[in-house]
Amino acid sequence: MAAYMMNGFRIFSRELTSAPLQYRYYQPCLQRLQVRPLFLQTPPPPSAVFSHHFWSSAASRQKEADPDLQAAQSLERYKDRPWDYLDSEEYAERYGSRAVWTGYRRNHKGGIPPQKTRRTCIRGDKICGHPCPICRDPNIIIHHQNVKLLQQFISPHTGMVYDPTLTGVCMKQQKKLNEAINKARDDGLLPFQIPHVDFSGEDYSNSHDAVGLTPPPPPLSSEPWYKWYGEITPNEKKVEQVKKTYKAYLKG
Repeated sequence: MAAYMMNGFRIFSRELTSAPLQYRYYQPCLQRLQVRPLFLQTPPPPSAVFSHHFWSSAASRQKEADPDLQAAQSLERYKDRPWDYLDSEEYAERYGSRAVWTGYRRNHKGGIPPQKTRRTCIRGDKICGHPCPICRDPNIIIHHQNVKLLQQFISPHTGMVYDPTLTGVCMKQQKKLNEAINKARDDGLLPFQIPHVDFSGEDYSNSHDAVGLTPPPPPLSSEPWYKWYGEITPNEKKVEQVKKTYKAYLKG
């Protein structure tokens, strides 16, 4: 072991003493190339090393924070005009021509899906593992002027709002959707259907004595109070059945 260390020390000392001689031999070439050997280079000061490390770490942190910064900027961009997001290239790349809820399937345990959607996907600062189609995209904002978004949740055939079990929207966002759709219909931004009722004169006439004004009482006679009442002929079998049922309560 000692012999091995002595041989290593001799090789190292030989290379150390030969380095200045080689430098003097190749000095003209090094000056022409403007290169300094490693043993003549002065190490950088600690401040320069610290500053380089600081700026490189700051740049790396800025790169890592870029996605969050971009998300915040895009959220602020569509906050005042949320309907612009549906016309943007970002929306086209993500959804194309499909609705935002198309192809959504909620993760659940077992083969039978739950009968109701969850109450909300966001509780405070925490988001559930598989949020609904509206909560998963922060750029989708429910607004009564966001007509293109509201039309995706209305059936074009019946005009009724899709059930949340079909779209997968949580109950909190479904309530906002219903309020926005009703307000858009009140403001004339969305059409709605009114059922047509044909009012015929025979069925909805007020000239009949039963629904018209009560006539004055006739004099005491055998004539009935209403004219139409005299035209009714009771069924004898029904009358006998009623008399038999209430025989104990009838007089004479």
